Amino acid sequence: MSRETLLPLLAAHVMEHGLADASLRPLARAAGTSDRMLIYHFGNKDALMAALLEHLAGMFAAALDSAFPRERSLSRRACAETVYAVSGRPEFAPFFRVWWDIVSGCSNGDRAYIEAAARMMDLLLAWVVDHLPLDDPDPEMGARAVMTVIEGSQMLRAVGREDIGEAGLATLEG
Repeated sequence: MSRETLLPLLAAHVMEHGLADASLRPLARAAGTSDRMLIYHFGNKDALMAALLEHLAGMFAAALDSAFPRERSLSRRACAETVYAVSGRPEFAPFFRVWWDIVSGCSNGDRAYIEAAARMMDLLLAWVVDHLPLDDPDPEMGARAVMTVIEGSQMLRAVGREDIGEAGLATLEG
């Protein structure tokens, strides 16, 4: 086995069970290997988690790409509304269960989660930039605004207040 063959197996386990059970032994069992082999391939648990979370972020971006319309959005608001609608589909629920685990780890000050979340956000910001209108006056700032509204709206949906999140989406230009 290699890192490249282990990561999808580890990701499948985390997508099903969340990060609460993401210690070495359960992860190794899920991948059909030993915890020593995981350390061999990744160096330590922090490096394993960083690689796993980066892999999950790539999976999320790929899932968005496959579900998102091929053409660029007509506005920041249209981009945010489409991402919000697409990410509310049942197939995205496992991603959000893991994301809220990551957010919880960040709120507890866990450096590994904070660093992984920052890399994930950078990847998703770049994804949003690529889906904003070509004539957006400031795609970098636009992506930040869109991500802020999307993240807030998704959190509000998770706690049963999608009415507030949807009102926030409506505040974006266009």
